[in-house]
Amino acid sequence: MRHLYSLLYTLLLPAIALRMLWRSRRAPAYRERLAERLGYFDSSALASGPGGRKPVIWVHAVSVGETIAAAPLVDTLIDHYPGYQLVITTTTPTGSERVSALFGERVFHVYAPWDLPGAMRRFFDAVQPSLLLLMETELWPNMLHRAAACDCPVVLANARLSERSAAGYARVAGLAGEMLGQLSGVGCQSAADGERFKALGLPAQRLHITGSIKFDLVLTPEIVEEAEQLDQNWDGDHRTVIVAASTHPGEDEQILAAYATVKEVVDLALLVLVPRHPERFDAVHRLCVEGGWSVLRRSCGESPEAATDIVLGDTMGELLLLLGIADIAVIGGSLVEHGGHNVLEPAAWAAPVVTGPHMFNFATISSLLVEAGAMIQLVDPSQLGETLVELALDPQRRATMGAAGKQVVKDNRGARDRLMALVEAALPPAN
Repeated sequence: MRHLYSLLYTLLLPAIALRMLWRSRRAPAYRERLAERLGYFDSSALASGPGGRKPVIWVHAVSVGETIAAAPLVDTLIDHYPGYQLVITTTTPTGSERVSALFGERVFHVYAPWDLPGAMRRFFDAVQPSLLLLMETELWPNMLHRAAACDCPVVLANARLSERSAAGYARVAGLAGEMLGQLSGVGCQSAADGERFKALGLPAQRLHITGSIKFDLVLTPEIVEEAEQLDQNWDGDHRTVIVAASTHPGEDEQILAAYATVKEVVDLALLVLVPRHPERFDAVHRLCVEGGWSVLRRSCGESPEAATDIVLGDTMGELLLLLGIADIAVIGGSLVEHGGHNVLEPAAWAAPVVTGPHMFNFATISSLLVEAGAMIQLVDPSQLGETLVELALDPQRRATMGAAGKQVVKDNRGARDRLMALVEAALPPAN
């Protein structure tokens, strides 16, 4: 079945390339470094040690969310495996930017090749990884086949598998079972995720419930100080700041309508609207202006005035900082059927969380926060305006919800250490 998959992938390659060029109209970085997508890149920059080139640990994270989630694990790998070179791949320019911002020269970054036999062979020949760590649910048939052919152990870290995704894999059960059989170990976020992996063919002895590494998020003294300064500059003590994080098409209109409801009651409310993808920044800005709102782009570097209604978060890598000034956080990807985004970042800041009904990508974490009273998951997106008004008028409830969320994060830390145990089982530290 892998051969049929490879044939179909090859036939679709022109369409994939055209789609990237189409996206590059708004995000030019998509048409840069295209050779890397085919496994061509300069590997001479990989670090050398006393006996020649260092062995490699390869970490694959798709985009921004996976890269940020991987950060605690990558930092620990750098400390525990000084004899190894860390190679981190992403598939998106925004993920590439995050790798550079988070790790700088401590790692080697390149785009992951498309999952074609030739591209994967060239990549493995150049990198020669001793271990491959896949973040969340990045299962690619040719990648895993080449890893097995090279005797490279593969660990799926922080793994999650929604019912929807499991149903999709079940439609190609033979291929899914082959891929899962090539994994050395799987560190799952929850027991429910683990059961779905086993139902698809993962050997039970390779399954480990590690929890979500997103709980291991650390708010450094530097970012706490920066958030406090930003809150002061934006007069946050006198405004109700609503941060709408990582929004997708179809959500911005709903959020603006809900915000209009809030402004009827709370005149000093401020909306910080952060689209998920940078190519949407201009379109969302136009939407806000056409709605009659006074809008300030974060990229201009100025602080909002009293008359400013909306700050458009059109910078990269600042979402965690912006959530640090939130009185209420609304999570994007949940008002439309995308599956939601990370709810633990606002919880770590002790901000009450509001989501739409579609949180299937974070079902277990969402349940924990809802049960603790830290998060409101709406049954219908039309309830958003009313819910935001209730929270805006009740600072005590916001404080109670925020404290509960912060406690949930604290109580569920430890996934990083459990994942490191899987790494060490597959790859003993090098001197």
